[in-house]
Amino acid sequence: MKIIDTHCHLNDEVLFKDLDNVVSRALNAGVDKMVVIGWDKASSELAIKIAEQYDFVYAVIGFHPENIFDINDEVLYETLNLYKHPKVVGIGEIGLDYHWTKEQEKRELQKQYFIKQIDFANKVGLPISIHSREAFNDTIEILKQHKPMHGGVMHCYSGSVENINDVINLNLYIGIDGPVTFTNAKTPKEVAAEAPLEKIVVETDCPYLSPHPLRGTVNEPSNISLIVDAIAEIRGMSKKHLLDVLYQNSCKLFNL
Repeated sequence: MKIIDTHCHLNDEVLFKDLDNVVSRALNAGVDKMVVIGWDKASSELAIKIAEQYDFVYAVIGFHPENIFDINDEVLYETLNLYKHPKVVGIGEIGLDYHWTKEQEKRELQKQYFIKQIDFANKVGLPISIHSREAFNDTIEILKQHKPMHGGVMHCYSGSVENINDVINLNLYIGIDGPVTFTNAKTPKEVAAEAPLEKIVVETDCPYLSPHPLRGTVNEPSNISLIVDAIAEIRGMSKKHLLDVLYQNSCKLFNL
């Protein structure tokens, strides 16, 4: 088995403190490559440091929508200019998060920094990793007005089946995570069944979103096979064929 975890946070303290063992378990589980995603300046720098340490690890750099309130453009572009490092393969995770942010003024600020980071990715020729929580319509509207010229992924896709075409028309992949394994998760299962196979990638978002039956534990890249198993069962297809397609999709997404 060869698979790529296209969205993991090995730079999160809970995984970083046991990094060698986490990586070893991932490799033993058939994880061939891992893309470590930043959420602010320090985590982006650490993502690059981890990518330097392991040949099969890559970094994505940027500011999560909940981490833009205490920065300015100088800090933003100082961080984004790390894109010149050869192991940086994307800008992210960027987007909108209305779950935690209720104030309209702050939501507008999130939009501004989302657009700045999309524009930067377009300028330097990189795909984007998009975070959208309880803000799907606004996220799609911004992406239509500021189309990602080099593609990207809707990380932990939260839209409906009906929204899939909006994503595909923007040349974006659909990231499927642990919730597809949850017993009562109707929409993620529907999305896994209906999304075009050539536009799906899989992610752990570790240390978060542990798949069933590991919910409530610290997630790791090694758990990604549970997500693949669930998708194969939902789609009624062989795991081998699914793995082959997912690997090709992931390489295309981040030009690996």
